[in-house]
Order: sequence, then structure tokens, then C-alpha cells
Amino acid sequence: MGFLAGKRALIVGLATDRSIAWGIAQALHREGAELAFSYIERMADRVVPLAKELGSDITFAMDVSSDEQIEQGFAHLKTRWNGFDVLVHAVAFAPREAMSAGFTQNTSRESFRMAHDISSYSLTALARASLPFMQGRQGSILTLTYLGAVRSIPSYNVMGLAKASLEANVRFLAADLGPQGIRVNGISAGPIKTLAAAGIPGFRKMLGHVASHAPLKRNVTIEDVGNAAAFLASDLSAGITGEILYVDAGYSTVGMSFGESERE
Repeated sequence: MGFLAGKRALIVGLATDRSIAWGIAQALHREGAELAFSYIERMADRVVPLAKELGSDITFAMDVSSDEQIEQGFAHLKTRWNGFDVLVHAVAFAPREAMSAGFTQNTSRESFRMAHDISSYSLTALARASLPFMQGRQGSILTLTYLGAVRSIPSYNVMGLAKASLEANVRFLAADLGPQGIRVNGISAGPIKTLAAAGIPGFRKMLGHVASHAPLKRNVTIEDVGNAAAFLASDLSAGITGEILYVDAGYSTVGMSFGESERE
């Protein structure tokens, strides 16, 4: 029996079987959790079959940029579940033109608003909608962030600001919901070749740089992140909240790194 047996988890933002959300879903399923999935409308043909692979027939469309759609999505979920224990927020977006070349030149008011609305505010909105489902349970809310929240990363641009907002969001939600027994944490994953990452110019170079400079000398996988998420979703992490857990092969801990030929 897995350490999530008897738990129910809603995963928001699954897109493909190469996404971090899929790695998380697989790990939660392996440890015994019952799953439900929401998706954006155009991803239905991809997400519904993936959900079935993990034994779930609870899938519904929900655009997190719309309060009305969030309300409708949770109303649909209520017809199947009277409660759940885990919310996984795997949602982020910024316009493609804002994720290229110079930050100053390409950050418009609208791209700034959109990135923060979808990538950060949606966590607050989903947490609020989840509260009636988590009453009387030891709830766990998880989100996904990146090193660009605390350091400048080429071409990450406005998404870095949105992720910084998201990490602050984690702390404020943790403080606010802690008295109700609900924990809120984030995972800062190293770069992984996903559909979302494809929109970042120079991403392949980023993968190579991290693999050569991280202490473990490799990139992380969706399985690495999934396993960490399963831990944070479970009662094994009952004393952890308001934290950002780095799953990046140690890259974020390195100040300077030399190749073998450069060592004395």
C-alpha cells in the first residue's frame, strides 16, 4: 500500500505525457492516490486518455484565468467528490513575444498582467475554491516554480517576475491556511524538456549548461519532480509548509563551477 492510499488529488494543468504534471500524476497514482484532472479546452484530446491510463474518469475543462470557469469546474468536481486532500497547481503562461530577446523591450503591460494572472493569481483562486473540499482534512497544496524567480535567466523575462510572485504567494497562503491544517509548498524544478519549455529561446543550451555545472552532472526528470511532489503531498511532510523545495540536481547551490581541465 502506498503512502498516499486514501488520498484524493486534483491536478490542474496537465498537458502532455512529457509535462512535469504528468510525472507528478504518475507518482501520486503509484502511491495510491485517487486522481482528478482539469485542463484547458484544446488539451482535452490529450488529457482525457492520460487520465484513463491512471484509472481516472474525472476530467473537466477549466480556464484558470476565468473566475466563472473555476466556479463551474469545482461545481462539476463536487458531483463526484465531496472532498479532496491535494491540489497540484501546474499552470504558467506568458505570451511568446515576451519570452524572447530583451526584457525591457519586450515586457508590455498586457504580458506582465497576463503572466501574473495565470501563473500566480490562479494559485490563490484555486486555493480558495479548494477550501470547502479540504475542510477537516490535512490538505496539501503544491505549485511549480523555477530558479528564474530569484535569479535572472536569459529570455525567461516576465515569467521570472511572475514566478517570484508565485513564491511569495506560497508563503502568504501557507500562513493564512496553516491554522486550518492546510500546507502550501512549491517545487523549483531544474529545466526539463517540456511543451512549455519549448517556448524559451536557447532552452537546449540551458539544459547543457545545467547538466555540466550541477553537482549531480545531469538534468532532472519529471520522475524526480514527481517523487518530491508525492512526498510533499503526503503526511510524511506534515511539518513542512511555506517552503520552496529545489529539485534541480543541486544546480541552485553552486556559486562557481570549473571543468576538470580547469582544476588545479
